[in-house]
Amino acid sequence: MKLVSTMLLAAVFSANVMAGSYGKKMDIVDTAANNSDFSTLVAAVKAAGLVDALKADGPLTVFAPTNEAFAKLPAGTVESLLLPENKDKLIQILTYHVVAGEVMAADVVKLTSATTLEGSDITVVVSDGGVKVDNANVVTTDIKTSNGVIHVIDTVIMPKG
Repeated sequence: MKLVSTMLLAAVFSANVMAGSYGKKMDIVDTAANNSDFSTLVAAVKAAGLVDALKADGPLTVFAPTNEAFAKLPAGTVESLLLPENKDKLIQILTYHVVAGEVMAADVVKLTSATTLEGSDITVVVSDGGVKVDNANVVTTDIKTSNGVIHVIDTVIMPKG
């Protein structure tokens, strides 16, 4: 029994050390970086120079596209956006996925639109099938972070114009 208790304690301690937080919530960037489904998003945030902005106090709401969402873009789009000469366009696209303030799922369903940090409005449509932000389905909601909340979307949304 002592061996089982020791192993359980070691496993719990290891999980806390690996999380690096000892019960403290991670910020938006670290939360995304610790989820392999967001590796493309994290690479884009780094290429755009937005890491510090998304680590700031906030609060912020991020509609975070998964790797699969980025894979839906036309071939070569992601690679092109990550090039230094396309940094301004990448910043525009990424900031279109961010809304100032903490907008939880219960709040999102009351909205018809929200203004992004990019400056344009995203449309929010609630139906029996769930919630859409522009043409993206919200597939996971309310991932709380130390500086806001993440909602996972299945499509990269693009600013109009």
